[in-house]
Amino acid sequence: MEPMIHGILLAFGLIIPLGVQNVFIFNQEATQPRFLTAVPAIVTAALCDTLLITLAVTGVSVVLVSFEEIRLVLFTVGFCFLLYMGLVMWRTKPSIDQEKKYLSIKKQISFAASVSLLNPHAILDTFGVIGTSSLLYVGVGKVTFALACITVSWLWFIGLAIIGRVIGSLSQSSNFLYRLNQVSAIIIWTVALYMGSKLIFK
Repeated sequence: MEPMIHGILLAFGLIIPLGVQNVFIFNQEATQPRFLTAVPAIVTAALCDTLLITLAVTGVSVVLVSFEEIRLVLFTVGFCFLLYMGLVMWRTKPSIDQEKKYLSIKKQISFAASVSLLNPHAILDTFGVIGTSSLLYVGVGKVTFALACITVSWLWFIGLAIIGRVIGSLSQSSNFLYRLNQVSAIIIWTVALYMGSKLIFK
């Protein structure tokens, strides 16, 4: 019971803060024409979190966070990608009558995977916090801890998507959806600038 409660509380603490991953999932459900059309983004983000948590608990994280060169590459790639993604979000103009204006399944999957796997802060938090905490347990306890963290991740993204769908349905005007994209882009750029400052003033 202790590993499960520990995993649930820890996972919630890490996933709740407003980050690029959360912003992207929320934005997709708010701007996509139907709930199901944003499912690829939700599933991809959850699967990526599952992968990161599994790697963290199994100890692979120790190798990745031990080398400064790897950290530098992660931050540089993440910074460049977030700048690009913010630009795409800013330029995307949802249209009520033209579904082709929405992000395609391919773009949803690639963007969701990228904001999950190219986000240095998410990686370091997962490896540094969840990976380190998992050292408290062995055997069944470690598995229970990992499954609790993974379950929270899946439930969180589904819940966030539902909230996004509700808010998006309150105003389906193309102007509202376009402004929502712009707000998302600003948040993404802010995270990118913060990441860039870490590269310069490390």
